[in-house]
Amino acid sequence: MVTPYVFRVFSSRNYSYFFFGQIISRMGTWMQRTAVIWVVYTITHSLLMVGIATFAEQFPSFFLSPAGGITADKYDRNKIVIVTQIVSAVQAVLLTVLYYFGWHSIWLVLFLSLILGVANAFDVPARQAMVNDLVGNPDFLPGAIAMNSSLNNFTRLAGPALAGVVMAAYGATACFAANAISFIAVIYCLFKLKIPKHNEAMTRNKNSWKNFNDGLKYTLNNKEIGKTLLLAALVSFLVVTYNTLQPYFAHDVFSGNAATFGYINGATGLGALISTLAIASQKNGSKLKRMLFFNLILLGFGLVVMSYVHILYLYLIMSLICGFGAMSTMPICNTIVQTVSSPEMRGRVVGFFAMATMGMIPLGSLVIGWLAKIIGPQNCQFAQGIVCLLIVGAFFRFFKREKQSTIL
Repeated sequence: MVTPYVFRVFSSRNYSYFFFGQIISRMGTWMQRTAVIWVVYTITHSLLMVGIATFAEQFPSFFLSPAGGITADKYDRNKIVIVTQIVSAVQAVLLTVLYYFGWHSIWLVLFLSLILGVANAFDVPARQAMVNDLVGNPDFLPGAIAMNSSLNNFTRLAGPALAGVVMAAYGATACFAANAISFIAVIYCLFKLKIPKHNEAMTRNKNSWKNFNDGLKYTLNNKEIGKTLLLAALVSFLVVTYNTLQPYFAHDVFSGNAATFGYINGATGLGALISTLAIASQKNGSKLKRMLFFNLILLGFGLVVMSYVHILYLYLIMSLICGFGAMSTMPICNTIVQTVSSPEMRGRVVGFFAMATMGMIPLGSLVIGWLAKIIGPQNCQFAQGIVCLLIVGAFFRFFKREKQSTIL
């Protein structure tokens, strides 16, 4: 049960505007993302192309998130997020208009996804680092991070499920249009925020390379942050990318349509939401690593079992279980990273976190799409479950050593 402890963050006017603007925008983003993946798969029938589509949207984070972190530490974070949201809105409008008028080119979709990826590389570090500025009270930060994760996982649940229904009834264009419209809410809310300026003097007087080097040294020298990022990177690259294979199961194993794909994504999102709410209910960090340890074990065994299920309802149950295990990695690791890092380094550390997660997922999606062509999607998903269990074993000592300063 989620306690009132978490909901204290809504006493902040700024955070309330931010949260409700984001929830509408993220719904639209997940609708568009689901529609893009389904369109790519139904046109090409290639999991490799699905991996390339994921790569195009998310890989810019691998290269540009450190630059996004530096930018978040140097300049007004709210203005950065406003600019990135406007760019994302323009991308959504272009995708809607071009697809409506019959430009169903895979390469056009990939190009527009690449533009969105570049915007996200600067958006994520600024938006996540801005949470501390929004809540004001440092005691509210863990709860705010947990609520952000709940927001992301709720929209991950509702967005794909709604996208499946909308695509089945009206086509992919309607999903693209819904995303374009959703940006009105988030941009309005961002303009309503009143955030005190953070200390920019310490970074504006340095060049970008110096800022990057300082952030990298700080991250590597802090063992808690370094190991957390390594774990997040391995899980993001080798395990979480099992989602790349889901169009195959929806279309080929269950002979389904866009709605079936939406149900699978929705079940995964429901598991992710339940997981995040369980994390949010924790009042301190004494059980976070232990929770992550058991969740990753659950994910590993879940993937092994799910790989050869041929009954849709049972597959949806397993998708929920795997979503519960998989999506706890990011909020727990994000909480550890943000609570351990110093305020003047937080933007850069979050940039490296985005690089380790959002940057590694597209690389993993390419590898998984390629590997699925060689050994088959079901065998590939089975192997990912085994790899997940091996990662848990490799980080066993990390899970045992709980950081007392991490609070939630």
